[in-house]
Amino acid sequence: MMSALATARAIERGERTVRSVVEECLAAIDAGVDLGAWVTVDPAAVRQAADALDRDGAPGPFHGLPWGVKDIVETADLPTECGSALYAGRRTGRDAAVVAALREAGGLVLGKTVTTELAGLAPVATRNPHDPTRTPGGSSSGSAAAVAAGMVPAAIGTQTAGSIVRPAAFCGIAGFKPTKGSIPTAGVSMWAWTLDTIGVLAASVADAAFAAGVLAGRDWTVDENGLADGTAPRLGLLSVPWDDEVADATLAAIHEAAAGLPTTLIDVVAPTAVAGARQAQEVVMAYEGARALAHERRIDGGRLTPTIRRNLDAGAAITVEEYGLAMAAAAEAVTALPELFADVDVVVTASAPGTAPPHERGTGDPVCCRAWTLLGCPAVNVPGLSGPDRLPLGLQVVGPPGDDRRTLAAAAWVESQLSGS
Repeated sequence: MMSALATARAIERGERTVRSVVEECLAAIDAGVDLGAWVTVDPAAVRQAADALDRDGAPGPFHGLPWGVKDIVETADLPTECGSALYAGRRTGRDAAVVAALREAGGLVLGKTVTTELAGLAPVATRNPHDPTRTPGGSSSGSAAAVAAGMVPAAIGTQTAGSIVRPAAFCGIAGFKPTKGSIPTAGVSMWAWTLDTIGVLAASVADAAFAAGVLAGRDWTVDENGLADGTAPRLGLLSVPWDDEVADATLAAIHEAAAGLPTTLIDVVAPTAVAGARQAQEVVMAYEGARALAHERRIDGGRLTPTIRRNLDAGAAITVEEYGLAMAAAAEAVTALPELFADVDVVVTASAPGTAPPHERGTGDPVCCRAWTLLGCPAVNVPGLSGPDRLPLGLQVVGPPGDDRRTLAAAAWVESQLSGS
């Protein structure tokens, strides 16, 4: 894998050219074409852009760093098809706000990565680089697979349920979903206005912190030695009702890893209101999805897959009263978050129920991420663990809303401990 932070610094110092990095990326894409991570890459245009950046300089913290952009995010120079036959070949002629920020920071759009249809739960052809018979997860399928296969140093993803953290877990990379609203969603295909969050997939937590921080206009750089004051984070080993849906081997691996960390570890039980956010998220996602995508439902003409059609029809059947109850439950859960984090900096939990399932079984269950997305909490998949099948296993670090830097610092510290560095 390529480090986004190290690559940007190497370009800045003149140790590498943008063109050399781009050539490495394009060679990796050619070598891994069977993974199906990319929708659109224009090598000639990318090389031309790289040469221009080398000639004229790449002002900004990215210094010409290549990026993958999930194909629900608008790009002025490439199609944005949203993984759907409804939008085949569509060009909007504009950059989403996050892509504009990426370019203004000196970044280079390498291409568009595969998304599930309309960023929903229908599986796609993309394969997991660790085992092509397995899913890379979704909906940020291509972004996760591309980073894990060394095709690009960083990629934009989005999360409405678990679409950054889960694929990062399955592909053995870092995935960071920041506090809701940290990165603007203008120009990104909507599924649920209450939930949709833009984040980053990268090789390590430090890479994700650097990349996401620039896009958010914040300094989220981290020190793997601990928090800002140099101390190890106080970790809460979280118990939640959906642990019953997590494989025993996954829970055992996370508990063993957490217990071996040289810091204060406190057993934390999620308050009832926070635990209830999981079910509330499902209602909110279904209700808002059917309404945000009402146009797509109406013009379908048989072009939507049966999975997405069923999802949207089910959401349309949810009443406004049911939605109101779910939103009330979410509000109650937010007020209970101070209790959850009263004695700890962050909590540690599973990123997904297990390792990546077989490809034919879909993109995996987002159950471990739903509550945190609804509550707007920053959440990080920390790579470094593996399951009994030797595939990557996800450990998730979750912090209070607005405390992204501390959450990232804690996650980077955990990652350094797991790697033995």
